[in-house]
Amino acid sequence: MIALRRTVLHRVTLTFILVVVVWVVAGQALPGFASFGHLRYMVELASIMGIAAAGQTLVVIGAGIDLSVAGVITFTAIIMPLVSPAWDNSGLIGVAITLAMALAVGGLNGLGIVFLRVHPLILTLATATILQGMLLLIAGGSAISTTNPAVIWLANARILGVPTTILTWLIVAAVVLVMLHRTVLGAWIYAMGINDWASRLSGANVRATTIATYALSGFFSGVAAVVIGGTSILGGRGTYVGTIAGSLLLITITALITVVNTQPGWRSILFGALILLLLLTARERQAA
Repeated sequence: MIALRRTVLHRVTLTFILVVVVWVVAGQALPGFASFGHLRYMVELASIMGIAAAGQTLVVIGAGIDLSVAGVITFTAIIMPLVSPAWDNSGLIGVAITLAMALAVGGLNGLGIVFLRVHPLILTLATATILQGMLLLIAGGSAISTTNPAVIWLANARILGVPTTILTWLIVAAVVLVMLHRTVLGAWIYAMGINDWASRLSGANVRATTIATYALSGFFSGVAAVVIGGTSILGGRGTYVGTIAGSLLLITITALITVVNTQPGWRSILFGALILLLLLTARERQAA
């Protein structure tokens, strides 16, 4: 009974419950909000955020922070058409090169944190600034579109009626959850987040783990849903299930605010209040 009560009152469970409540209430008040097509569209948007947030989840659980995520996302989106060879009809080579570059950026963040001993907040902020400068030099402020067949397929295809973005999210979620809860690397990430020095004494390879988490953060790229979804910013706690819940909640609230045509100022206030409420809930859980 106690275990059931803890599960129900856990912030991840509460986030999922809040998502369902918002869907039901908004569906009754706003015609079409809870329709299958609109719900599927929201899950598609949440899947993009959830995929991007996967690596950041690993970093945060390990008591780190990565402010270069948005820069990596934008950089990879702009650079992909430029590195996709025209002779590659599949587009897979361009995708592989782009992912390798994102992985390298994250890996460099990890190397800088480990060997230069620069605080991750400062180093990843510097990386984000550098990427923004590179984007200005490459694109010159103009939009760049892609004709990469692989990217177009991933963005628009459906398998048995299910969008590939959602299927990709399911695969990413499975990989991350197995990594966190069924591998040595996952155990080291949690140990590092709880106590860096103690994890070193217990035999955890802290340097390799740090580099790996930031490399994966660069690979997946994402930021917004992590804290909202229930990953403790103090490190050593949380799970990717919380990121999934946070992605769904953030997209649902965004859709609701958009549908009711709320003014931009009120949008910011509502988002800030939501984040504060969930963080206070997490704090109360930690105190308990």
